[in-house]
Amino acid sequence: MNQDTSKPALLPAFFTMKCPNCRRGRVFVNKSVFPLGKCLQMVDHCSVCGHKMVNESNNGGGINYALTMMLFFLNVLWYWPIFGLSYKDNSFIYFLFTSVAVVLLLQPWLMRLSRMIYLYLFITFGKG
Repeated sequence: MNQDTSKPALLPAFFTMKCPNCRRGRVFVNKSVFPLGKCLQMVDHCSVCGHKMVNESNNGGGINYALTMMLFFLNVLWYWPIFGLSYKDNSFIYFLFTSVAVVLLLQPWLMRLSRMIYLYLFITFGKG
């Protein structure tokens, strides 16, 4: 048997949500975030290397909060040049409603991304 022993690249493995130990196996049961009720369901063990996935109830909650706040404030970068912001009219209120809508729409992906950041911070490559 000829197994591929090359080291997979970090960023493609991270963004395709692969195992942080081998960077080949899937972390989440579903590839998609839909259905939303199962979007954070993780596999117990990696199908490639057998590494046990950290499956705690608080996997990356603080990271999710930080990503949400970053996205909320980064919305200014696209909203301000297109629509403008002023304290003299209601544009700031429209900005707040728009930012909340964007953050709510992207929340399933942000939750998955925060779990991946958590896993990649605490599981090193090839140590399992």
